[in-house]
Amino acid sequence: MLDATRTIIPRKQHSVSRNLISPSALKVMHRLHSKGYEAFLVGGAVRDILLGLHPKDFDIATNAHPEEVHALFKNSRLIGRRFKLVHILFGREMIEVATFRGQAVDQGSKQSDSGMLLRDNVYGTIEEDAIRRDFTVNALYYNAQDFCIHDFLGSLADIKTRTIRMIGDPETRYREDPVRMLRALRFSAKLNFDISSETSGPIYELAYLLGNIAPARLFDEVLKLLLSGHAVSLFHDLLRYNLFTSLFPHVANTLQNDAQAKFYHSFIECGLENTDSRILANKPVTPAFLYATLLWPEVNRVWQQLQSEGIAEFPALQQAGQMAVQSQIQHISIPKRFSLMMKEIWEYQIRLKKTQGRRPQLLVQQPRFRAAYDFLLLREQAGEQLDGLGKWWTQFQIEHPAPSHASKKHYNKDSSRTKPKHRPKHPKQ
Repeated sequence: MLDATRTIIPRKQHSVSRNLISPSALKVMHRLHSKGYEAFLVGGAVRDILLGLHPKDFDIATNAHPEEVHALFKNSRLIGRRFKLVHILFGREMIEVATFRGQAVDQGSKQSDSGMLLRDNVYGTIEEDAIRRDFTVNALYYNAQDFCIHDFLGSLADIKTRTIRMIGDPETRYREDPVRMLRALRFSAKLNFDISSETSGPIYELAYLLGNIAPARLFDEVLKLLLSGHAVSLFHDLLRYNLFTSLFPHVANTLQNDAQAKFYHSFIECGLENTDSRILANKPVTPAFLYATLLWPEVNRVWQQLQSEGIAEFPALQQAGQMAVQSQIQHISIPKRFSLMMKEIWEYQIRLKKTQGRRPQLLVQQPRFRAAYDFLLLREQAGEQLDGLGKWWTQFQIEHPAPSHASKKHYNKDSSRTKPKHRPKHPKQ
């Protein structure tokens, strides 16, 4: 068993202040303390405050069992099957409370043949809980009673040297939960930390283990990666460690072997640069556009192949899109609301070539036009020759702006509920 030696850092030696902690989290810790339980702010919140960042979540670790925590807070709910958690709601804010975890080798745990944890509901001490966390930078505990930080694994030293280090044997921990490989890359990019050599070493050889993870979970994890604001650098890391092949095997094969591989690399990079820029500017990013970009190399490859076999342009593109999505959801599930939008974005690449008559005026009023137009611009940005089509549509929108009511008609699903009972025969435009 890994040794965990408690080091207590007093308030004057660290920068964590109650003024930087959510008042709701402080209330939860105070209530637990008042009832005789231990309670600590833990994980990313402590790490981020030490780094001068603003935490998004404030998680609490305690020796109280979930049912005991739930009984103390009327505004709480129990969640989880493998390991129960308590979510305490304060308006729109949610504080997550977890009981200290014990060692998985004890009773109550179960592993697959590859070493992945299938059931893990063992409670333990704070020392065991620290050891059970993934990376040292996520294993600091702040006590709001005496304002001290409890460090069991040299976590503070790794934060000072900006190092991502796995707790315990990295290969064993990756086998327990292969998603930790993705988390290592995400924390490294997000925090601008280096991954220690012993932590990064096994990733390339164990990348295939992501195939054991539920496709629905990987959808969420990939979004966390690529919506982190560091999508371009993470794309390169995924390729470097062979993780991209495990997540997007057909696209990876196209990137490696297709004659247009250089263009496809550039296209994905342009799309991810666009995503990073939008996130930096606090603009929305839809998963549909992101996945439409990631799968386009495979869609375009199959599209061209089907046309060479004599299938007409539009049905060939429809078939290519369907084949790409069906192949991909075996590895990462994509909710239907997103996959349908992806297919529309792809199919609009043909519709946007129709620039005669009234077609352009009708197209700009369609709900998917803007996403399809942005996708067209990405293709040109990456170097595809489209005879100035993107420039043509840009100029057309300047000369023929879409009516302001057009987007409302398509996007305001509840508009019918607010219509007046007696509408004028000739409403003003």
